[in-house]
Amino acid sequence: MRPNRFYDVIRIGPVRVGTFNNGRGQTRHTAACTAPECGFSTEHRDRSAAEFAARTHRCT
Repeated sequence: MRPNRFYDVIRIGPVRVGTFNNGRGQTRHTAACTAPECGFSTEHRDRSAAEFAARTHRCT
C-alpha cells in the first residue's frame, strides 16, 4: 500500500481521524481539523489517542 492513503476514516465534529501506513511499513493514525485556517493535525501510534485528540480539540 502506498504511503498517505487513508482508510478507516471517521469524523468527530470538524476533525477527521484516519489510519495510514507510512513509508516504513508502520501503521499510524492521524487527526486533522477541516475548519478553515485552523491548522490542527496530530499523528499517533494508537487509534484511541488520535480519537481522543479529535474529541478534545477546540478551534480558536
